[in-house]
Amino acid sequence: MRASAGMRRGRWAVSFADLCLLLLGFFVLLQANQSARDQALAGIGSYFGALEAPRKIDLPAAALFQPGEALLSEAGHAALARAAAPLRASGNIVRIQSIGLERGEHRFDEWDLAAARLGAVARALVAAGIPPERLRVAGLAEEADAAASGRQVIRLVEKPPAE
Repeated sequence: MRASAGMRRGRWAVSFADLCLLLLGFFVLLQANQSARDQALAGIGSYFGALEAPRKIDLPAAALFQPGEALLSEAGHAALARAAAPLRASGNIVRIQSIGLERGEHRFDEWDLAAARLGAVARALVAAGIPPERLRVAGLAEEADAAASGRQVIRLVEKPPAE
């Protein structure tokens, strides 16, 4: 009688171990598929009633700037004005980030070019009507895709203001 009571008490441990292994397998598969990770996490969050993910806009720097420079082209000004329209209306904080590095050709090396371009984007967003106190220049981030390709992407991320 005593042995069967001990077996009943141990059953929860087996179920708990199964649950832990199932969760571990799920996250291993999620990590293995990097390209769909953000979409899957957003879908899981929405299923459980999570708040909507922040707006994220990726703009290739080559489409915004003159080659090897931190000077916005006419197309770049227009693209940033279009990107600023929904951000301007929201009232949220806008984080500006550079992902990857592009080779500087004239005045800048890779690091200086990335920083100068972030400043140019911030000034263009202010000119498009986003107040400077809502902008945060986050700096350089590394992502495997952008770093390997030698291209720079300017990322604008909207997040609610801190309470």
